[in-house]
Amino acid sequence: MSDEGRSRVRAASPRREASQTNTAEQALRRLELTIVRRLDGLLQGAHQGLLPGPGSEFGDSRVYVPGEDDIRRMDWAVTARTTVPHVRDLIADRELETWALADLSPSMDFGTADMEKRDLVVAAVGAIGFLSGRIGNRFGTYVLHEEYVHRMPARSGRPALYGLLHSLMDAPRGRAVADAPDLAEAIEILASARRRRGLRVIVSDFLDPEPTLDPGLELPWERPIRRLAAHHQVLAVEVIDPRELELPPVGLVTMTDPETGRNRQIQLTPKVRHAYAEAAAAQRMTNRMALRRCGVAHLVLRTDRDWVFDIAQFVLRQRRMAHLTHRPPRSGATR
Repeated sequence: MSDEGRSRVRAASPRREASQTNTAEQALRRLELTIVRRLDGLLQGAHQGLLPGPGSEFGDSRVYVPGEDDIRRMDWAVTARTTVPHVRDLIADRELETWALADLSPSMDFGTADMEKRDLVVAAVGAIGFLSGRIGNRFGTYVLHEEYVHRMPARSGRPALYGLLHSLMDAPRGRAVADAPDLAEAIEILASARRRRGLRVIVSDFLDPEPTLDPGLELPWERPIRRLAAHHQVLAVEVIDPRELELPPVGLVTMTDPETGRNRQIQLTPKVRHAYAEAAAAQRMTNRMALRRCGVAHLVLRTDRDWVFDIAQFVLRQRRMAHLTHRPPRSGATR
């Protein structure tokens, strides 16, 4: 990483100022109750991360399944005793260090439904923090905001997480800044600064200043995510507002680019609305294909949907897929 990229990082400790209002404290308590009551138990068991996956500690041995098991995990001692190929399962690490990248760029200060996108970013970071920190795991955050990528050190415990969420809620609205770091640079900083393996979560709208509508082209942030996924377990949380997918029939409107501050008046004719919807769908498809090529999990949260339900469905779906991928052979299978 260049010296210029390093200079963009500014350390920031989670602060708990006495001047914070009771409204913010009550909002965080409601957030915790919502998460714990509706999602508690989904992440308990052998897997201590949000995404089920192999760990580094050896577990029990079982019969080798051709085409599904990694031959590098072959248990040769059991195989020699039983004359049947066996592999040894891996158990996820007991301590998990989770780092989240929260995008609070100007494009996140937008919302036309139940909440703004920045509120959904705080909710997503809070959900991951509360769930991954229930057994003493450490949780830290990088925040992309204006001309810096702020670092909030990884700590364990509920007070530290509360302080982190307070800082995210108190962050001022983003403003257009010349030569501000983009999402790709923030991901590069996240990947280069924290080498210890763990869970990495990117919460953003994944909107580029110059959107790419061709699913076959490489996006600016695609290569940094691919490098990050080579060493860590990565979850990409895409935050969407319904007005980013389609426009209402309201006639003449003035639109403002939050990243640059430029204004433009547009007549929302049926033709314009149809073209906008097609371009928005193509842009979201491009994001899905890029994240799939990176080999990371992709969770979509919308400001007009129940985000807790979407997270629960995502976790359960990931667990079913992991179970099918690593399932033992059926009874009576040919050995």
